[in-house]
Amino acid sequence: MALGDPRKVVLGRIGGAHGVRGWLKVVSYTDPIENVLQHPTWLLAREGESGREYRVRDAGFDGRWLRVQLEGIEDRDAAEALRGLNIEIGRAELAPAGPREYYRDDLLGFRVSNLAGVELGQVSHFLEAPATAVMVVRGAREHLIPAGAPHLVKVQLEQHALVVDWPEDF
Repeated sequence: MALGDPRKVVLGRIGGAHGVRGWLKVVSYTDPIENVLQHPTWLLAREGESGREYRVRDAGFDGRWLRVQLEGIEDRDAAEALRGLNIEIGRAELAPAGPREYYRDDLLGFRVSNLAGVELGQVSHFLEAPATAVMVVRGAREHLIPAGAPHLVKVQLEQHALVVDWPEDF
């Protein structure tokens, strides 16, 4: 994910269709994942493009997948056409982050160095993993670093920098 519109925040993406009646599998980047449903209107867009607004009609979570039905999406083909789109909302709709909490979009482009002071690169984007999100850090080589404790040690917002407990050669 490249640096996008600073007035918008990506809360997840559409994973694909679920069933034949227009339901969608949603990959949520919120914690807990159901928090994406706190926003009843989503802007669905491809990276770098303007999108279209949809209202959430219904939703359910089975402990593994978040399934959502959007107004105007009535069948599998319409749902499948949304696969891979980002779920965005306006930044003004977000609650302020709490102490030691950060929105992923705010960390994109940050310089990353390890505890030994070696610069590993910059945060390119995040990947979803079963236990925690993973930062993709690109520099002389690519590093996949878990985006939580104990690996993410310090966030320096003013310096646009992160300190991680991660070896240079891993």
